[in-house]
Amino acid sequence: MRRRKSLLLDMTPLVDVVFLLLIFFLVTSVFKKDELALLLNLPSGKEGEKFVEKKEVLIELSQSSLALNGAVLSFEELADRLSGVKDKNRAVVVRIGKEVQYGRIIKLFETLKRYDLNNLALIEQKGD
Repeated sequence: MRRRKSLLLDMTPLVDVVFLLLIFFLVTSVFKKDELALLLNLPSGKEGEKFVEKKEVLIELSQSSLALNGAVLSFEELADRLSGVKDKNRAVVVRIGKEVQYGRIIKLFETLKRYDLNNLALIEQKGD
Protein backbone atom coordinates (compact mmCIF):
# COMPACT_ATOMS: atom_id res chain seq x y z
CA MET A 1 0.00 0.00 0.00
CA ARG A 2 1.08 3.54 -0.74
CA ARG A 3 1.39 6.15 1.91
CA ARG A 4 -0.01 9.57 1.29
CA LYS A 5 2.29 12.50 1.62
CA SER A 6 0.94 15.10 3.97
CA LEU A 7 0.72 18.61 2.58
CA LEU A 8 2.34 21.17 4.84
CA LEU A 9 2.50 24.83 4.11
CA ASP A 10 5.86 26.48 4.50
CA MET A 11 5.27 29.41 6.85
CA THR A 12 8.70 30.99 6.38
CA PRO A 13 7.72 33.29 3.47
CA LEU A 14 4.59 34.41 5.32
CA VAL A 15 6.59 35.31 8.42
CA ASP A 16 9.12 37.17 6.25
CA VAL A 17 6.36 39.22 4.62
CA VAL A 18 4.82 40.10 7.99
CA PHE A 19 8.17 41.27 9.36
CA LEU A 20 8.84 43.32 6.22
CA LEU A 21 5.45 45.02 6.55
CA LEU A 22 6.07 45.69 10.21
CA ILE A 23 9.45 47.26 9.48
CA PHE A 24 7.95 49.32 6.63
CA PHE A 25 5.22 50.78 8.83
CA LEU A 26 7.61 51.52 11.68
CA VAL A 27 10.04 53.31 9.39
CA THR A 28 7.41 55.36 7.56
CA SER A 29 5.47 56.39 10.67
CA VAL A 30 6.00 59.89 12.00
CA PHE A 31 6.40 60.23 15.72
CA LYS A 32 6.15 63.99 16.19
CA LYS A 33 6.17 65.58 19.58
CA ASP A 34 4.39 68.88 20.11
CA GLU A 35 6.62 71.91 19.88
CA LEU A 36 6.44 72.96 23.49
CA ALA A 37 8.96 75.44 24.79
CA LEU A 38 7.79 76.03 28.35
CA LEU A 39 7.15 73.57 31.15
CA LEU A 40 3.77 74.64 32.49
CA ASN A 41 1.69 73.48 35.40
CA LEU A 42 -1.72 73.47 33.68
CA PRO A 43 -5.06 73.55 35.46
CA SER A 44 -7.07 70.34 35.14
CA GLY A 45 -10.57 69.99 33.76
CA LYS A 46 -13.33 67.43 33.41
CA GLU A 47 -14.12 67.83 29.69
CA GLY A 48 -12.72 65.54 27.02
CA GLU A 49 -10.26 66.54 24.32
CA LYS A 50 -11.52 68.44 21.32
CA PHE A 51 -10.13 68.18 17.80
CA VAL A 52 -7.93 71.10 16.79
CA GLU A 53 -6.54 71.69 13.31
CA LYS A 54 -2.85 71.11 12.68
CA LYS A 55 -2.42 74.60 11.17
CA GLU A 56 -2.65 76.30 14.50
CA VAL A 57 -0.82 79.00 16.38
CA LEU A 58 0.51 77.59 19.66
CA ILE A 59 1.08 80.14 22.43
CA GLU A 60 2.46 79.19 25.84
CA LEU A 61 2.40 81.60 28.77
CA SER A 62 4.18 81.12 32.08
CA GLN A 63 4.82 83.50 34.96
CA SER A 64 8.07 84.73 33.40
CA SER A 65 8.09 83.59 29.75
CA LEU A 66 6.05 83.60 26.57
CA ALA A 67 6.49 81.24 23.59
CA LEU A 68 5.01 81.10 20.10
CA ASN A 69 5.21 77.75 18.29
CA GLY A 70 8.12 76.66 20.45
CA ALA A 71 10.17 79.90 20.26
CA VAL A 72 10.51 82.02 23.41
CA LEU A 73 9.54 85.66 22.69
CA SER A 74 8.63 88.92 24.38
CA PHE A 75 5.14 90.45 24.07
CA GLU A 76 6.46 92.94 21.48
CA GLU A 77 7.95 90.16 19.34
CA LEU A 78 4.70 88.22 19.68
CA ALA A 79 2.76 91.21 18.37
CA ASP A 80 5.12 91.49 15.38
CA ARG A 81 4.68 87.79 14.55
CA LEU A 82 0.90 87.86 15.00
CA SER A 83 0.60 90.83 12.64
CA GLY A 84 1.79 88.52 9.85
CA VAL A 85 -0.99 85.95 10.35
CA LYS A 86 -3.18 86.14 7.24
CA ASP A 87 -5.89 83.59 8.15
CA LYS A 88 -7.85 85.21 10.97
CA ASN A 89 -9.92 82.02 11.50
CA ARG A 90 -6.82 79.95 12.27
CA ALA A 91 -7.00 78.17 15.62
CA VAL A 92 -4.96 79.83 18.36
CA VAL A 93 -4.08 77.22 20.99
CA VAL A 94 -3.17 78.83 24.32
CA ARG A 95 -1.46 77.00 27.18
CA ILE A 96 -1.41 79.06 30.38
CA GLY A 97 0.20 77.92 33.62
CA LYS A 98 -1.80 77.90 36.86
CA GLU A 99 0.49 80.39 38.58
CA VAL A 100 0.35 83.09 35.85
CA GLN A 101 -0.91 86.44 37.07
CA TYR A 102 -4.20 87.63 35.66
CA GLY A 103 -2.62 90.80 34.21
CA ARG A 104 -0.31 88.76 31.93
CA ILE A 105 -3.27 86.73 30.66
CA ILE A 106 -5.24 89.91 29.88
CA LYS A 107 -2.22 91.37 28.08
CA LEU A 108 -2.00 88.23 25.91
CA PHE A 109 -5.72 88.25 25.13
CA GLU A 110 -5.61 91.97 24.24
CA THR A 111 -2.73 91.27 21.85
CA LEU A 112 -4.72 88.49 20.18
CA LYS A 113 -7.82 90.70 19.99
CA ARG A 114 -5.81 93.53 18.38
CA TYR A 115 -5.03 91.21 15.43
CA ASP A 116 -8.56 89.71 15.29
CA LEU A 117 -7.39 86.23 16.30
CA ASN A 118 -10.52 85.13 18.14
CA ASN A 119 -10.59 81.38 17.44
CA LEU A 120 -9.10 80.40 20.81
CA ALA A 121 -8.60 76.97 22.33
CA LEU A 122 -7.44 76.92 25.95
CA ILE A 123 -5.49 73.77 26.81
CA GLU A 124 -5.86 72.15 30.20
CA GLN A 125 -4.29 69.18 31.88
CA LYS A 126 -6.36 66.01 31.71
CA GLY A 127 -8.58 65.70 34.77
CA ASP A 128 -8.51 62.93 37.34
